[in-house]
Amino acid sequence: MSPDQLAQAIISGINDGGEQFLEGTLAAALPVVWLALLGLHLGRPYILDMIDRFTLRLGADLLWLVYVALPLTGGLAAAVLFGVLLIKLMGDPDHDPRAFTVVTWLLGLGALLYFIPYIFGVQATNVLTDNFQAVSNFLVTSTNPNWAVALAYVSVAALAIMGAVAVGYTLRTGGRAETSDAEELAHSPQA
Repeated sequence: MSPDQLAQAIISGINDGGEQFLEGTLAAALPVVWLALLGLHLGRPYILDMIDRFTLRLGADLLWLVYVALPLTGGLAAAVLFGVLLIKLMGDPDHDPRAFTVVTWLLGLGALLYFIPYIFGVQATNVLTDNFQAVSNFLVTSTNPNWAVALAYVSVAALAIMGAVAVGYTLRTGGRAETSDAEELAHSPQA
């Protein structure tokens, strides 16, 4: 083996190992991200109540840093998450129980759309027997590209429609949720 062939083999091995490590780490971290997202949403009323008790502005700012958007993958799960963001743009889930309930259900649906294929597809491919292997292969995009592409188109279409609604709403209202005069009085400092 020549020095050039050896160098190419080492570089190829490092690249392949790095790629597998990155993909494995992302696949293992995304369920944790979904659980954190659900936990942060369900704990949000407590956090909002607690924010007023902070004496230092720095403490409140540090607590709000937890709510920085997290990177997510998964077409339909991402579309559902975008729907949550659209509801938060157009409404006020912090003060409207109905909007909070809808956001909670949508986050649960998004987590299920991610967890079910992840657990029963990606993670179960190596441990399932022949009877369940077909179901597992169906839930993995690499072994089921036709459904993966179709669902990707559905996700992109849903994102495009919701994006158009968000742009239209923002242009019409300036990005502020529409509230009635009674709601504005209830939330004002004088009330």
